[in-house]
Amino acid sequence: MTTRRVVIVGGGFGGLACARALDGADDVEVVLVDRRNHHLFQPLLYQVATAGLNPSDIAYPIRSVLRKQSNARVVLGEVVDIDPDGPSVSLADGEVLDADTLVVAAGARHAYFGNDEWERHAPGLKSVEDALEIRRRILLAFEQAERSDDPVEIARLLTFVVVGAGPTGVEMAGAISEIALTTLRRDFRDIDPATTRVVLVEGSDRVLGGYSAGLSAKARTQLEALGVKVRTGAIVTEVDERGVSIGDERLDAGTVVWGAGVAASPLGALLGTPLDRSGRVVVEPDLSIPGHPDVFVIGDLAAVADGDGFVPGVSPAAIQGGEYVAGVVRGGDRSPFRYRDKGSMATIGRRAAVAEVGRIELSGVPAWIAWWAVHIAFLIGFRSRALVMFSWGWSYLTFQRGARLITRAWRPGGD
Repeated sequence: MTTRRVVIVGGGFGGLACARALDGADDVEVVLVDRRNHHLFQPLLYQVATAGLNPSDIAYPIRSVLRKQSNARVVLGEVVDIDPDGPSVSLADGEVLDADTLVVAAGARHAYFGNDEWERHAPGLKSVEDALEIRRRILLAFEQAERSDDPVEIARLLTFVVVGAGPTGVEMAGAISEIALTTLRRDFRDIDPATTRVVLVEGSDRVLGGYSAGLSAKARTQLEALGVKVRTGAIVTEVDERGVSIGDERLDAGTVVWGAGVAASPLGALLGTPLDRSGRVVVEPDLSIPGHPDVFVIGDLAAVADGDGFVPGVSPAAIQGGEYVAGVVRGGDRSPFRYRDKGSMATIGRRAAVAEVGRIELSGVPAWIAWWAVHIAFLIGFRSRALVMFSWGWSYLTFQRGARLITRAWRPGGD
């Protein structure tokens, strides 16, 4: 029996789903390569950034995920070049991995719309390193304010600006406000954390633009109930170490968090095929790239046509893409990939959330319960589920966040 080698670049939702869906394929050797040794459950990354969870609660070693899959091998390495004609990938250490089928699932990073120098002042949230840096900045702002005797400086330090009101921005803003109003309210002697200002800045006319107008309005109401100042129709024009500028207006802040844009991994450009404005690879209906039927791109890196628009860059889409490609590898037909929308959810705070599942819209406590259940269910491993359930249960009963450690191990880009 001839063995076909499937090389998968990226151990995120899409790459891991593809690898696992090939379990039991006796004629297939799976090689999954990633520059990190862990799979990250990104939907809960903001919980690490706001001291609700530890990184190990939402990150799981890729080798452990695939250890029982006899036809799978994991390679820790950074891909620096891709030859779609081979196909093959080259690693930073010089090794070349040849493939019969290549699946590129390298994901995306945050984008600053041509202002990459802003990243050092306003980190985005895509990696564990990003989350730890944001956590460090949030907690350090309160510590610095406690030691200051300048009311103006204290006010600046206790002002937090979140740029971008998509799900990540909304979740971050709500969580920061909750930290100030509940978790830290009795921890300091010279400052009152309840005076904290959290400002959510959005360039469009409403928060959660991908949701219905009704849910968007409810999300805004819930944010404002938590004390978050929501500013829509506001474009950030400058970011520095002292805050942000919105047009001609200056907004001083001790901490700025970026959640306003997404750019595809630069690996997409190595495929020599058309890209969209965000750097995503424009793929064929079967998720392959033009002229190379054995090279597939899935997840956030792929621009997949879906009616009049494109498949959203969310984890269910990546998982479905990975499973679809695995089906093709197993000999399935190449009928066009069809994304099955299972709904969208965003949490805002304690018992506050919005959810959209088909025609069903939920907000408040029902949406929060649904969000909690779904995220627990999709975590990998019983240990992760148990730890997160315990951490959330403890936080819910005590209003405490147990991962309030200030660390320093970060540089722009989160590497």
